[in-house]
Order: sequence, then C-alpha cells, then structure tokens
Amino acid sequence: MNKVILIGRLTRDPLLKHVGDDEVAVSNFTVAVDRNYAGGDGGNEADFLPVVAWRKLAENCHEYLKKGSLVGVEGKMQVRSYEKDDERRWVTEVVAEHVKFLDKKAV
Repeated sequence: MNKVILIGRLTRDPLLKHVGDDEVAVSNFTVAVDRNYAGGDGGNEADFLPVVAWRKLAENCHEYLKKGSLVGVEGKMQVRSYEKDDERRWVTEVVAEHVKFLDKKAV
C-alpha cells in the first residue's frame, strides 16, 4: 500500500508547466510539514516535501494556491531517476491525487 496524507504550508508559489506532445499540465510545489516534536533548541522542526500534481489538479493548484497557503495533500510516494551530466540522479516526491485548500476565504 502506498498512501501519503500531508497537512502543511507551501514554501513558494506552485510552478506550472506543460510537458509532452499532449502538453499535459504539471505543477510542482513544496509543502512544509511540522514534526510532532521540538528540536534540541526547543524550536519546531519541519520536513519540506516536494509535491507534483497533474492535469486539472495542477492547473487548480497553480491558480488558487500561493506561498504560505495551508493545504491537505493526499497521494502516493514516487521515486524516479534521470540522467544529467552523465550522472544518475534520484528524486523522491509525493504525487498528489487530491489537494484540499484549507485556508479560510477572506470575507
């Protein structure tokens, strides 16, 4: 079973690009997720997790989210590799299946 659920804040605005011959929308953003314990100095620690969303979900994330937005992300972990400068590189990311916008709307 491969299931990930995160709640955290975006560290930057989502980036949107279109890939492949079909020009499929893909959005990348990073979510800062607080850990359940404080660090040695008493301050909170966080993990910064890369998230990728595809198609309409990618377009919605790009349009409605910004740096600091509170989100809930449900998806799966994915590890992939690619070649750059004759070197194999590895990427671990969360592939979003659902993204819930958790910020309250301004009145």
